[in-house]
Amino acid sequence: MKLHDTNWGRSCGQAGDFYRAALLKLQQEGLRFLIGGAYAMERYTATPRRTKDLDIFVLPDDVGAVLRVLGSLGAQTELTDPRWLAKALAGEDFIDIIFNASNGLCPVDEAWFDHAETVDLLNLSVGLCAVEEMIWQKAFIMSRHRYDGNEVAHLLRAQGAKVDWDRLRRRFGEQWEVLLSHLILFRYVYPGERGLVPSSLMTELTGRLAGEIESSAEVEPKLCRGSFISHTDYSVDIREWGYLDARTMGET
Repeated sequence: MKLHDTNWGRSCGQAGDFYRAALLKLQQEGLRFLIGGAYAMERYTATPRRTKDLDIFVLPDDVGAVLRVLGSLGAQTELTDPRWLAKALAGEDFIDIIFNASNGLCPVDEAWFDHAETVDLLNLSVGLCAVEEMIWQKAFIMSRHRYDGNEVAHLLRAQGAKVDWDRLRRRFGEQWEVLLSHLILFRYVYPGERGLVPSSLMTELTGRLAGEIESSAEVEPKLCRGSFISHTDYSVDIREWGYLDARTMGET
């Protein structure tokens, strides 16, 4: 995988000391993590985005241990949302500790680590979230206050030639329509780059769509899966319009 050089670590200033101490301590304690967020985006796409936080991805079973270790460094820790997010704060600087997506569809599992890239950050050798997991998680962030479709497109443009497309398709599973929507948008945004997406995948997904359009199989008429991409923007559907929330029905 081609990765771009970055000065992200140097741009962190004093926050970099906190980040390095935290990552080093986790490594010393044998706790695994991967780097994502703005740093990963810059490494994959060469699009700098300065933030005051560092995103690390960990296995759900490791969250408690990670919080204890970071707390031992004097950081204030919290389990922000038991479904997907914890934080460690040191003044104005903080680390997001992510173990799922907010919709519950993208849990961190062993495959995240099996396919991770290895990079140097703050003079430490660390794992970087694979581009397939980056695309998978960002594809569901589609609210009016935050939309990551542009970042999905940038990842596809920069890394599409090296994406493991079969693995990416498997990651989406029954949420394949979300993947297809981003691939269609990518074709629109970058008409000259359409060849980066295998024609066999487009044929498979559009064929599946055509088959479902023509199918007479019954579909739950009052089900809303919009809550998977923005629980706030689609809350009116469930609260006032009588739709069933797919998140509470075990939908995948």
